[in-house]
Amino acid sequence: MGICWSSKTVDQTPQTTGQLSSVAISQGTTASNTTTSSSGSSGFWAAGGSPSPAAQMLPHPSLRIFTFAELRAATRNFRSDTVVGEGGFGKVYKGWLDSKSGSTVVAVKKLNSESLQGFQEWQSEVNFLGKLSHRNLVKLLGYCWDDTELLLVYEFMQKGSLENHLFGRGAAVQPLPWDTRLKILIGAARGLAFLHASDRKVIYRDFKASNILLDSSYHAKLSDFGLAKLGPTASKSHVSTQVMGTYGYAAPEYVATGHLYVKSDVYGFGVVLVEMLTGLRALDTNRPEKQHNLVDWIKPSLQDRRKLKGVMDSHLEGRYPSRSALQISHLALNCIESDPKNRPSMQEIVETLEEIETAKERPRQPRVHSSYQAPDRRMPQQYRSQNHPRQVNRAYPLPPRT
Repeated sequence: MGICWSSKTVDQTPQTTGQLSSVAISQGTTASNTTTSSSGSSGFWAAGGSPSPAAQMLPHPSLRIFTFAELRAATRNFRSDTVVGEGGFGKVYKGWLDSKSGSTVVAVKKLNSESLQGFQEWQSEVNFLGKLSHRNLVKLLGYCWDDTELLLVYEFMQKGSLENHLFGRGAAVQPLPWDTRLKILIGAARGLAFLHASDRKVIYRDFKASNILLDSSYHAKLSDFGLAKLGPTASKSHVSTQVMGTYGYAAPEYVATGHLYVKSDVYGFGVVLVEMLTGLRALDTNRPEKQHNLVDWIKPSLQDRRKLKGVMDSHLEGRYPSRSALQISHLALNCIESDPKNRPSMQEIVETLEEIETAKERPRQPRVHSSYQAPDRRMPQQYRSQNHPRQVNRAYPLPPRT
């Protein structure tokens, strides 16, 4: 759903985290006290799949059930200056929950009445994050279902999304140094590896930079489980499902056939690896036509050290260990293999990234030869004009498969 939670310095441009679908689909963590809330479904709109008349939420002992009045008060009546992000599901507000021990800062996601993501994805978030717990998954604190109002309450992630740090603008957005990028990748990889190692493997299905949130220490946590799906049984290699996700990140075999593999997530991770190296979006129609899709454009440069140097993120200013960068580029190539069988597992990816981090190669400092400065021929630089409209990451439908 492409939601970013952080301070008001976040670019509030509406996002385009589009859902891929073969039909017309719309754009696009534990409290001690439990309160009661209305759980009726009367008046719920049909868009995005409304609950049936007999729909009900099963109890989740670890989650707090909030009343709508509580969350309205926490967000100052959903005041506009408390908005910290927006996606296909709706807006995310910064809120303050008061208790005898003090005030707790939270993120409150509120369903937009015009959203087509609706009840099913809200319920998916509750069901998955209400049962899963890991240091690299965002913590769901509770939820609210009050007549037509659907809300989710999460821990607040102070540094917002990886997307904002890689592609955001403004003085408050600081480029990520190499060591921090590697730390974020390892954390996100551990989160995915945990999902894939569960008793019934969980396929995240929407791995992308906007769904990787960062705390005050840049620890990465996966958010937004609206599209998550249980993996195949032991006797099967995949599950067949409606194609949903985000252009540029969705695995080609899934887009083409609707067959969802556990390693379909690995493809999305590979795309984020390429974004981390280049500082460029997975999909950007502001680039020349042949460069719209980042993977298709950059892939030939990932095998060669000299070519890779030409496409590395200019914000790094050359301060990165060239050997480590090449190792990650090779890892990215393995992740984006066209055949899912040839992709590494997430546990193998974690181990590879940890080995790269342990090597502790000293970041390379740019050489100074003379006062003459050669023109910068790296293509990525020209797409960072402050006058360029920021392309955001919203989900949209795929054309029907033939």
